[in-house]
Order: sequence, then C-alpha cells, then structure tokens
Amino acid sequence: MFEKNIEAYILLEKSNRRYFLGIDTSFGCVVLSKNNKVFITDSRYSAYAEEALGDSCEVVTATSDNFYKQIAVVVNRLGVAKVGVDENNLAFGRYDELKKALRGVSLFKCGSDIALKRAVKTQEEIDNIVKAQGIAEKALKKTVGFIKAGITERELRAELIYACLTGGADNMSFEPIVAFGANSGHPHHRASDKRLEKGDAILIDFGCIINGYCSDLSRTFCLGEPNPDIAHIYEIVKTALGYAVKHIKAGMTGHEVDSLAREYIVSNGYDTQFGHGLGHGVGLDIHEMPRLGMGSKTVLEEGMVVTIEPGIYLAGIGGVRIEDMVVVEKDGCRVITEYEKELRL
Repeated sequence: MFEKNIEAYILLEKSNRRYFLGIDTSFGCVVLSKNNKVFITDSRYSAYAEEALGDSCEVVTATSDNFYKQIAVVVNRLGVAKVGVDENNLAFGRYDELKKALRGVSLFKCGSDIALKRAVKTQEEIDNIVKAQGIAEKALKKTVGFIKAGITERELRAELIYACLTGGADNMSFEPIVAFGANSGHPHHRASDKRLEKGDAILIDFGCIINGYCSDLSRTFCLGEPNPDIAHIYEIVKTALGYAVKHIKAGMTGHEVDSLAREYIVSNGYDTQFGHGLGHGVGLDIHEMPRLGMGSKTVLEEGMVVTIEPGIYLAGIGGVRIEDMVVVEKDGCRVITEYEKELRL
C-alpha cells in the first residue's frame, strides 16, 4: 500500500476501519502509516478500543467538535505530506472538512487501491465467509418448510430472518429479497403482502453476517408445476452458472468472467432480460471489488471471494436467479455454496 509514494492513509469508512483494526465501531478514523497505526474515536469506544487493540494501535479520544482537528494533529505528528483517502466512500462534506483541517497536506484518491487490498481474502476471512454461508444454507432449508400456498412474501422473509438469527448469524448481509410469481421478474423486489399461489416462482436472495463477514445466496423455487417459461429459463440459468463456475480462474478480467454466462444466455434468445452483472466480491461489505460485469477490467486474483449469479427476468411472468459463491484459485475456483439447485418444491 505504500509503493506509490503515499505516506499515510486516512480511513473514515466503517468497513475500512473494521478491516484494518479488527473491531467494529460506529464512529472513528484510522490513520495508517508504514510504521504507525492510530485510531481516533470518541469516549463511547476509546476504552473498548484500548482494551481490544492493546499495543498494536494508539488510541486517541476526540469529540465530534474537534474530530477533524485531532486527525490533523495525528497527521502532523507523523510528519507525512502525501495522504491517501477512500474517495469512493467519503461524502463530499467530510472531504471538505479534511481539506480544511489538513492544510499543507496533499490528499490522493486511493479508493481503488484500498478496495483491491481488501478484495484478496486471508484464510481467516474466507473461513468467516464460509461459516456465514453455512448458516444461511441451514436457514434456507428450514425456511423452505414454511412455503405453502397463502403465505405472504413478508411472512416468508420474516421466517428467513428468524432462522438466520436463531441459527447463529450476527445480522443479515442485506434486506432479504423474497418475490412470488410475476414479482420475481424484478431483480430487487421488496417483499409485499402478495400471497403465494400454486405454480408461482419463488425467488429468494439473502445472506447473513458472522464476525463482520457476509454471505450471499440466491435460489429460485416453484410451488407445484412451474410455468413452462419459468422451467425453460431455469435450465438456461442453471447451465450458465455451471459453465461460469467451471471456467473461472485467476488472471481473468471481470468482463471475461461475465461473458462466460452472458454469451450462453444471449445465445438462447435472452439479452436485455439479463440486465445486471454476473457477480461481485463479498467480504465485510456485501458488494466489494471485483465487479464481474460487462466492461470490468479488474483482474481476478487468488483468494478473491465472488458471487456467480446469472438471471433471466420476464416481465409479467417472473424471473430466475441462481447464485453460488466461489473462492478464486490459480487454475479454477472452489465453490463455497452447497445448497442444491432444484426448481420444484
């Protein structure tokens, strides 16, 4: 991180702080140089941080009124003049406050460098993601038992969340997507009071968090005999997923990985019906680098954890999305997801 003449980093974003400190707080800033790590926070977290971090990190107590002044004091004490910031996760107002406080210090946009650093996971990070995915899969198996005609999307979503939290998850990775029938044709549908009917497609997309790390899982089911259109696109999506998983490996770009599935889907007559990218990185945030999509030039590296989630969505009929998570390896990938892929319940 210090090979581009950047002398220090100012990390204000929550998951960046978690990544470099290993603790989770709602307020604070990490000032990171080659030989020093300083955590600036308020009185709610200072004692906790001192106990948790020990000698590995200096803790400075600030208030909301003198927060940016304390950042400037630390930066000046370290004697650095070239400082990197994560511009992708820094609101304009906060950037403006930094500029005012850090007179004589040059700020550089380093969001992509930080994101790529976080994209390659350690074994400990991978273990946490695998654990989170395992809890999610057990929760889905339990939740499927509640699927019956008449249940609403909201009710099934509630059962899913309950199964995750009682199954050991710390929290949900994001608001779960539960969509029935024609609603499944909207990739990011918000659960409603729609009741499930026989023959409806059921699209479920969710994940849970363990030790700060997220999982992500999508499956599509059908209660009873599926609509022929849904059955048809299900097999296309399932084949596209399998082909992409079989051929993804380190050294490919995000665009190349996306093409593995997209070209097959397009060749079967569906183009605009697959409107999102094939996948994304997962870690402390549910969406991280790399992006697997058209035009993505990011090169995959060993140790990256990504989703592979092709989908086809038919307006007025319904949609299908199937998603697995994989760890990128030198000559292939290791699939984390074990949940079966069967349409009919």
